[in-house]
Amino acid sequence: MIRQLTISRRKRVLIDLNTQKDFFLADGKACVSNHRRVLANIRRIMAWARYNHIPTISASEVHENNNGASQFNYCIDGTEGQKKIRYTLLSNHLSFAADGSANLPADVLRAHRQLIFHKRCADPFCEPRIDRLLSEMKAHEFILIGAALEGTVQAAALGLLQRGKKVTVVIDAVGSRNRSEAGMALRKIEAKGSKLVETKKIAGKSHLRLVGTCHCQSCQGKTRKN
Repeated sequence: MIRQLTISRRKRVLIDLNTQKDFFLADGKACVSNHRRVLANIRRIMAWARYNHIPTISASEVHENNNGASQFNYCIDGTEGQKKIRYTLLSNHLSFAADGSANLPADVLRAHRQLIFHKRCADPFCEPRIDRLLSEMKAHEFILIGAALEGTVQAAALGLLQRGKKVTVVIDAVGSRNRSEAGMALRKIEAKGSKLVETKKIAGKSHLRLVGTCHCQSCQGKTRKN
């Protein structure tokens, strides 16, 4: 086991999945359907993690351009849409490329508050570094936020549960594209042993309404009721 991958069993770890512009901004290439509500709650969870010094493991999707011939039209390497939402970045972070390697520095968790792993598929465990880190890390609870519920979030939750981890999914801080599939995903991960909570259970109540990054009328509070 890598030194410093074991942290206090009383500690929580935040797992931040695909909190990128293409997934959460209205003009993103693959924006989730409930982005306004989810963004506000992601902002609150990240603020809670920052204030309480919660270790944060982030997974960001990235696809090669292939000279314009990529089979994906979102999260293309080097594009604005592939970047993380600004308040999902902690000042002391370290990023790892999706290069198929499982190597990690021995003191990686002591030296950095946030680790960001690039991945080339929906399932975070397809990347050897993420698989190794989350498989070997011991903590009291792994808290999941991000997108998409019916894809990456479900895969991460099931992967952690299969590895004997305690998993909590913050249901109003995860985005989805298909309500029916998202509902099925929630039922499946709950049946497997995951705990489902709302943001206020972890970060308390808030009057925050504006998400502070998306410029659509809804997120700016400019929509009017008929």
